[in-house]
Amino acid sequence: MKPKILAVIPARGGSKGVPRKNIRELNGKPLIAWTIEEAKKSKYITRTILSSEDDEIIEVAKEYECDVPFVRPIELAQDNTPGIDPILHAIEQCPGYDYVMLLQPTSPLRTVEDIDGCIEFMLHQQAKFCVSVTEPDKSPYWMYNLIDGKMQPIINNEQTATRRQDLPIVYALNGAIYVGQIKFLKEEKSFITKETKAYVMKKENSFDIDTMFDFEICDFLIR
Repeated sequence: MKPKILAVIPARGGSKGVPRKNIRELNGKPLIAWTIEEAKKSKYITRTILSSEDDEIIEVAKEYECDVPFVRPIELAQDNTPGIDPILHAIEQCPGYDYVMLLQPTSPLRTVEDIDGCIEFMLHQQAKFCVSVTEPDKSPYWMYNLIDGKMQPIINNEQTATRRQDLPIVYALNGAIYVGQIKFLKEEKSFITKETKAYVMKKENSFDIDTMFDFEICDFLIR
């Protein structure tokens, strides 16, 4: 049987790096619209909803035909609110689904092919959780802590590679897609567990907007 999948787009009003980020215009559309439109193209997502406490964000989401079944409580929209809390709240407000997918609006270059590809990979693997990752621009094997001005490698490696091609391949969370079986998410209260599978995305689809510089890069790439 086809599983019922609830996609949640969390978008609170407060934003430190880019004021009003979620509804700021990116190449002619509010940032959040890019995620709403791709989610609505999915052949697997049963329902796409917004979780927000902000009236203006809610109105913009409705303009792009995103369901807004509730207003997020203000206590779940603070700077220190754990990211999982709005998702757990959403699945309580919208029962009856098998999986929940978190789609952050700060990943505007994520496509419906990424979304459906992640779902297909998860179902094929029979995984409890799956998250999107990408190869980072800089390898942690070339990263250091500074202790009294002296460089200390983050990863102890007896022989330092001088070429990027000689380094072990590593992956980093890109923040674009998180999906999990609801019954297990309620227990773990996290998408990241020892059993979480990784869905690899292209670098060009993996930009996560956190600063105005990120915003300008994404705008340039889209144009």
